Amino acid sequence: MKAKLKNITAMLIFGSIGLFVKSIHLSSSEIALARGVIGTAVLLTAGFLLKYKISVQALKRNFWLLTASGAAIGFNWICLFEAYKYTTISTATLCYYLAPVFVAALSPFLLKEKLTLSKGLCIALSLIGMALVADVSGGYEQSPDNMVGILFGISAAVLYAGVVLINKFFKGITAMESTTAQLGVASAVLLPYVLLTENLSAVTVEPGSAAMLAVVGVVHTGFAYLIYFSSVSELKGQTVALFSYIDPITAILLSALVLGEKMNLLQAAGAVLILGSTLFGEVAGNRRRTIRMEL
Repeated sequence: MKAKLKNITAMLIFGSIGLFVKSIHLSSSEIALARGVIGTAVLLTAGFLLKYKISVQALKRNFWLLTASGAAIGFNWICLFEAYKYTTISTATLCYYLAPVFVAALSPFLLKEKLTLSKGLCIALSLIGMALVADVSGGYEQSPDNMVGILFGISAAVLYAGVVLINKFFKGITAMESTTAQLGVASAVLLPYVLLTENLSAVTVEPGSAAMLAVVGVVHTGFAYLIYFSSVSELKGQTVALFSYIDPITAILLSALVLGEKMNLLQAAGAVLILGSTLFGEVAGNRRRTIRMEL
């Protein structure tokens, strides 16, 4: 499978996860735990079959960073899955795609990167877009649950931005090693959380939910992560940035076509602002990095 095809396939899979999560009759933390355990098992199995060697030294060198990012991934999943329950998949996805905005806003403080005029404009437009998607003029009064879902979606975006920023401090570790370790840590952190917050003795998993959960763990996590990270190393950063927008577009289209979820005109305009501004910011950033490398 060629790199571009693998990347596009991964994005299409990621974009469909909301449909499956909405069909699983378990708590968000239980789904997140199962996803982490199954995903880790799939990546470890794939690594064994492909004879991929994991560097123990690399894991030790990045232990605390892997622990922090893995924990953030676990709770990021919980927040995202809660967002799916309280609001539409399209709204939750758009909230989640504010993560690049938070990365851009925090980079000057944590990574000492310069906040350019174009980045500042992208941040402002994304926030305006979020206000339109949230329908702040009257959305809360019309649907309090929708606002709760939006807050969960934004929380998921903040946590994912934290993962992205932490990953920038990794040293001497491959994407496959870090991803497998992060999923393992996420599972280890979520296990005691689930044991403390859920009554597992009363949990019953219906056959339909079990099947959907298996798909989320095997396909949306293990398989999708495997083909995504195997493709990234072969593609240009700008190409990866462009393809990443297949994910939210797929989610929005599927939520409309399969679930009949709709956005009004203002929310649609907000979606364009969020996705358009973050796309411009990423592409412009990759272009500047390419120019610097050529110089």
